[in-house]
Amino acid sequence: MKKNMNRRDFLKIAGLTGGAGVLAACKPTESATEAVVGEDVSEAPPEPETVTITFTGWGGAEEDEGVQASVKVFEEENPHIKVSWIHTPENYTEKIMAMTAAGTPPDTAFIYNTEFQGYVKDGLLLDITDPLKADPVVGAANYFIEPQETERCTREGKWYGIGSCWVAPHIYYNADIFDQEGIEPPSNNPDEAWEWDYFLQIAKQLTIDVNGKHPGDDGFDADNIDRWAIDWPTWSIPLHAAIASNGGKWMDYETGLVAIDQPEATQALQAIADLQLVHKVAPRATALSQLGMSNTQMLETGKLAMAVDGSWALSWITKINATLGTAVLPKMKQPATDMQAHIHCGFAGSKYPEQAWQWLRFLATEFYQLGFLKIGLWLPSQTALMTPEGMQKWYTDRTAPGVGIHPAGYDKIVTEYVPKYGHVLYMPPGYVEADSIITPALDAIWVGDQTAEEAMKAVVPEANAILMAQQEN
Repeated sequence: MKKNMNRRDFLKIAGLTGGAGVLAACKPTESATEAVVGEDVSEAPPEPETVTITFTGWGGAEEDEGVQASVKVFEEENPHIKVSWIHTPENYTEKIMAMTAAGTPPDTAFIYNTEFQGYVKDGLLLDITDPLKADPVVGAANYFIEPQETERCTREGKWYGIGSCWVAPHIYYNADIFDQEGIEPPSNNPDEAWEWDYFLQIAKQLTIDVNGKHPGDDGFDADNIDRWAIDWPTWSIPLHAAIASNGGKWMDYETGLVAIDQPEATQALQAIADLQLVHKVAPRATALSQLGMSNTQMLETGKLAMAVDGSWALSWITKINATLGTAVLPKMKQPATDMQAHIHCGFAGSKYPEQAWQWLRFLATEFYQLGFLKIGLWLPSQTALMTPEGMQKWYTDRTAPGVGIHPAGYDKIVTEYVPKYGHVLYMPPGYVEADSIITPALDAIWVGDQTAEEAMKAVVPEANAILMAQQEN
């Protein structure tokens, strides 16, 4: 009779197969049976040594609890590997760099996408190419969303990590406001993404001053707004989404250089700035500070009709006491969003690379990702969790505040928008230093001191000089 294999046995067998390539010494040269043919074996083989590996990461209470739950399951399935979770919510990079400098790097870790390529270049990360490709589960074709997974996790054809998940910016909106104004809200279907000009038209209808006037009306008071239409944050992820929608790039990966001085990019940056400066439909940072409210609070209280935020924000925005809707971003030339998330990596200095691989592998399987999907913090990177059957394991319809997580139609964000229109933004070695030049120039755009074209033309050559110097080293 054929015996059904349970999940634990399956993962043990698959994991042993996949991890065989990390260290040649871990691969047996002959089976125990072959070595003792004809002999009476009276003693069982010795138990494997129990080792403890470290795992560092940041995040709030949800991430901390999710990792701890995963460690418990992993240790049950791998009784000879213990995982010491080092939760580091603040000064994370400084912490792991200090550990590395002291000769005690973490065995495994969260790595920022902005730092990943630099760590690889410096030889800090474990090459997991062989065990990953040999693994029958995580190494299978189309296990991950591609080509995005390969784009973010490899350098020169070698794998040095596996993405934790995907997250992406999109629109959140207070559906009660749209209903009150008699306006059809935006859609989760990327094929129905609003054209930019139509988006501006609706944004003006949704923006109201204290006297009930809209932008463009005689007497409109831009200094006393009762309700804003849109909040579009001015940091890299939501900005990259706009640039990609206009056919531009933040990074040119063929040259390894910053490309936000090109017309497609500067046009998109200016369009975001003009939401505040020209069209008066978005609050400036100073206005938000004066209100003392988050975008979530503004949505809930009706002070904001739409907010652009990351998909991770669903985990708390879903709790607002209002009818919540979500939608794809408006398009300039084409639908687009940014795809992002931290990467799970092993450190090359680990004394236990085989065990580190086993843990990284576990983090790339269903159990770990499901916990965060269920609360709205993550989007899946595993294609099996995007199928109708897979989504039944984590997707819950939000029917009222506190009842379910995902607003009506959100499945389109998961299955259509992100995998088909998502653009990965990953940074080359030296980008952290280059960004110290770029960010102040971006700030000058938002306050109107310079146009996007002026600001980027002035600083991108200097930023690229830093990146070129890194390429030459």
